[in-house]
Amino acid sequence: MATFVPEPFRIKSVEPIKQTTRAEREIFLQEAGYNIFNLRADNVYIDLLTDSGTGAMSASQWAGIMLGDESYAGARNFFNFQNAVRDIMGFEFVAPTHQGRGAENVLFSIMVHAGQVVPNNTHFDTTMANILARGGNPTNHVIPEASNPAYDHPFKGNMDIAALEAFIEKTGAENIPLGMITITNNSGGGQPVSLENIRQTAEVYHRHGIPFFIDACRFAENAYFIQQREPGYREKSVREIAREIFAVADGCLMSAKKDALVNIGGFVTMRDEELYRQVAQELTLREGFPTYGGLAGRDLEAMARGLYEGTDEDYLRYRIGHTQYLADSLLEAGIPVLRPSGGHAVYLDAKQIAPHIPASQFPAQAVTAALYLEGGIRGVELGSLMFAHPHPQTGEWLYPELELVRLAIPRRVYTQAHLDYVVDVAKHVFENRKSLPGYRIIYQTKFLRHFTARLEPIS
Repeated sequence: MATFVPEPFRIKSVEPIKQTTRAEREIFLQEAGYNIFNLRADNVYIDLLTDSGTGAMSASQWAGIMLGDESYAGARNFFNFQNAVRDIMGFEFVAPTHQGRGAENVLFSIMVHAGQVVPNNTHFDTTMANILARGGNPTNHVIPEASNPAYDHPFKGNMDIAALEAFIEKTGAENIPLGMITITNNSGGGQPVSLENIRQTAEVYHRHGIPFFIDACRFAENAYFIQQREPGYREKSVREIAREIFAVADGCLMSAKKDALVNIGGFVTMRDEELYRQVAQELTLREGFPTYGGLAGRDLEAMARGLYEGTDEDYLRYRIGHTQYLADSLLEAGIPVLRPSGGHAVYLDAKQIAPHIPASQFPAQAVTAALYLEGGIRGVELGSLMFAHPHPQTGEWLYPELELVRLAIPRRVYTQAHLDYVVDVAKHVFENRKSLPGYRIIYQTKFLRHFTARLEPIS
């Protein structure tokens, strides 16, 4: 039976949310072009679109907001933030950005050139798009077990080391400006990566002379999974494990809107001083002066405090338990979800829910639309709408192996009753799954089409 882990905090401030009628949601969904990104947030009851920047900040973080030093250069909050990164991650140089894709933009504009290839376990959407926008080619090399939603594996986000080695040999290390790994593996179901696998990945990259960067958005959750699941780490603290993770890397990119528990912010950090100088110049051009990087001083202070709070083990026990409760409750209701549950989200298996809808008609988008229509719940499609793309040589459409609906849980926001409501609505959608229509696109952009595309149901 699903067990709910009590919150290690008490609620000090509340924000009202309202429920709409089904008739109203039919209109809202049609006006949005059947794309949940186009909905007004006021018309969403339970918002599980993302865990990025949607969490509740703590009393300490809000107190830090009031201590913001808004000096243009050398604000004290930058040095508090820099010290937090050095303490937790061990990297010497850090450049703040407005969010994760700002960090990607700055780093890739320096390192990635047309025709080059960037391998990863699984790239997320903005990472992939920023590489493609520079004429590069992002490639994924996650272990084969990741493509089976029902398969239980403690570290399903792991890099396929043999496949990575073979890929580098075939491609040539000179054509790979940097190698990456994403922790946790968001596009692969929020699945963690073992420390052993991170070390093996680093060894392969470094043996070929390839700089190794970690996409560290959810590094604290990943470290907690290592502590709980990987032999030999139960007695180590999450912060000790985090330092071991980053010790084998040359740098990292991070959207601080995840495991640093803030509403806005990100950074890129590294050991190489010469690379940092190039990053600082690019940062000044694209984001802001190197000691604020597109953020206010108050944001830097909240981010510094959030890095410590995000690695607190009482918080992480609740955080992972919250997600586990939703996953277990859905499984008990007979609804297929990706197993095991990840750190920040539960992923519905849309291929199993709507097998009558082909990938070209976006089955995960159909389930996403139905969740909103039936209960005002906003999830997000991680399937063919987000990840399908034409082959660069043949133009043939390539579809992802998984068709998922991500229910990302904002940090410190929803209660057990909210999650129980999500389960009830999902049960209704599942019971009526055969009536779900497919969708066709009537408008899309070249990159990141899922954010702004407009669709219509196919009769």
